[in-house]
Amino acid sequence: LSYMIQNSRKPVVITGAQKPIDVPDTDARVNLHDSLLYASDPESQNVSIVFGGSVIAGTRAKKERAKSYNAFSSINYPKLADIRGNRIIRYIPPLHFNGGVQFCHDMNGSVCVFKLIPGISSDILSGLFSQFDCIILESFGVGGIPAYLMEEFTAQMQEHPEKLAIIATQVVHEGSDMNIYKVGRQVKEDYDLLETYDMTIEAAVTKAKWILAKDRGRTHSTIKRDFYSCINHDVLI
Repeated sequence: LSYMIQNSRKPVVITGAQKPIDVPDTDARVNLHDSLLYASDPESQNVSIVFGGSVIAGTRAKKERAKSYNAFSSINYPKLADIRGNRIIRYIPPLHFNGGVQFCHDMNGSVCVFKLIPGISSDILSGLFSQFDCIILESFGVGGIPAYLMEEFTAQMQEHPEKLAIIATQVVHEGSDMNIYKVGRQVKEDYDLLETYDMTIEAAVTKAKWILAKDRGRTHSTIKRDFYSCINHDVLI
């Protein structure tokens, strides 16, 4: 929703509950109350999740707990606010928009997340590059491509220069930095690869879908510009 409804001065608030609303110890009533309180405040804007007393930007939210009431966390970015009773405690000031709200209806679903595991065969790369318009590689640590995959990855990049490759990290917190190690730095320089930095993998996937649908006559420079443009607090570079 953060990419389909951009620059919205009206808040779009998502909430839910870990337990049904009709059980005695449900969190549904509190979450609903907090959502209405936040949505009705004149300083609220854009897409956010209100859950467990926290207000989290839609692009930064990740569900990290399956049963606990504080199910969602804000990844690599502060919470927008906390809600205590009938009081909203804000940490991040409202954004200033240039222009009106933008609605984006199209998404390109040809995006794949390829999670690297130790010893995975390089043969899978040819299938991914031939089938998908965008491949997001979830690599280890700060990001990079293991040396034994480099030959096949290089061959696929040369054979499919129109495909979009993005490097992400499997580590939830603190983001990627391909410049730290030689294997990551070299491949990034050779192909001007995009990397997610502090973005969540969920935001990176959806942003890639939005960009591929939006930039039909795309060039690498326009894709790079759009991917690193900040939408609802999704990236800091």
